[in-house]
Amino acid sequence: MRIIKYPPKSGWPQLLARPTTDTSEIRRRVEPILEQVRTEGDVALLRLTEQLDHVRLTDLQVSEAEIQNAVTLLPGELKNAIQVAHDNIFAFHKNQLQPVEYIETMPGVVCWRKSVGIEKVGLYIPGGTAPLFSTVLMLGVPAQIAGCREVVLCTPANRTGGVHPAILYAAQLVGIRKIFKVGGAQAIAAMTYGTVSIPKVYKIFGPGNTYVTVAKQLVSQEGVAIDMPAGPSEVAVYADDSANPDFVAADLLSQAEHGTDSQVILVTESETLIGKVQHSINQQVENLPRRDIAAKTLENSIFFLVQTRDEAIDLLNEYAAEHLILAIENPEAIAEKTINAGSVFLGHYTPEAAGDYASGTNHTLPTNAYSRAYSGVSVDSFVRKITFQRISPEGLQNIGATVETMAAAEGLEAHRLAVRVRLATLESHR
Repeated sequence: MRIIKYPPKSGWPQLLARPTTDTSEIRRRVEPILEQVRTEGDVALLRLTEQLDHVRLTDLQVSEAEIQNAVTLLPGELKNAIQVAHDNIFAFHKNQLQPVEYIETMPGVVCWRKSVGIEKVGLYIPGGTAPLFSTVLMLGVPAQIAGCREVVLCTPANRTGGVHPAILYAAQLVGIRKIFKVGGAQAIAAMTYGTVSIPKVYKIFGPGNTYVTVAKQLVSQEGVAIDMPAGPSEVAVYADDSANPDFVAADLLSQAEHGTDSQVILVTESETLIGKVQHSINQQVENLPRRDIAAKTLENSIFFLVQTRDEAIDLLNEYAAEHLILAIENPEAIAEKTINAGSVFLGHYTPEAAGDYASGTNHTLPTNAYSRAYSGVSVDSFVRKITFQRISPEGLQNIGATVETMAAAEGLEAHRLAVRVRLATLESHR
């Protein structure tokens, strides 16, 4: 961990830059994978799964029997936890559906907008070092609420050719039955191009390693949409002397254990707190099963000591964190001044881990400062907004002159005539 004391604003961009990885070599490896799947379909998927994941499969799709077996195998305590998380996520996302509102912009001119679910969506769920069954809920619930007609889920098989039962349990809970044992860049290719087994989709969601991320970026240039630009996970914690150092340390470590390319930062006006948090981190990290990953992540992490609260707010808005924890007194006041963040956690008893799993908000969020321009996944991510309008004869007479004048000024005579011929007909019927 680096400690930066009172950094001048001119140096913030360099200090806040995320750890970078040269993806040119990964891109060179991913492009042939995409091409193989595009041209050979299932044959390529089976071959690549054996080559890259060291699993020989005869069938790519998870059977109904496997799903039911997973329901039986999963411990009751975990089933109950997944159900509670599902209910909270559903409750929060359900209210994101917007009712249709009809707006009469002028007499006889009525406009409205309707949300329509994306017909076919693909969900990628990592299953390597950590089977992210929570992500099944975070993506499957809003897809279900949005009314997507076809939801395809791809996740890598384990060494025995199976899928973690928690992933299958969560999937059936949100009504997903098209589940395929395909991981990595080849899964993204399958959902992009379609194969005999795996349907082509219109938009792909979900996190993944660098190969998955690069694959998503490449296929997004070929007509399929993706949820958002993605990068390693990150958290920023703003803490004052009211914060519990053990809480802060635990929050930083909970993000650090995601992967060695993650980043955690602490911003505070208290030099004393920095020392206490460091001490707590050194104690807690030794007890973590993923302590080697967390320790490596901490090498890319920075503790910022700043002069004032206003300076802290400016620095945090400049960083634009995926997750922002406000472990301070009166966090609501600071939250109001937060303009760049994926998701914000207020107060000493709101760990980021709660949002990762069960509070109700979505954990699929923009990283790498993309929260300056992107939102996290929501029901909106799974719908298209289609606008409608209906103009009555009276309405056309009210708006016609405006349209004719503007079309003529732009030199688009056919546009003007589209109005003029209708108005002429109305005038002839008087």
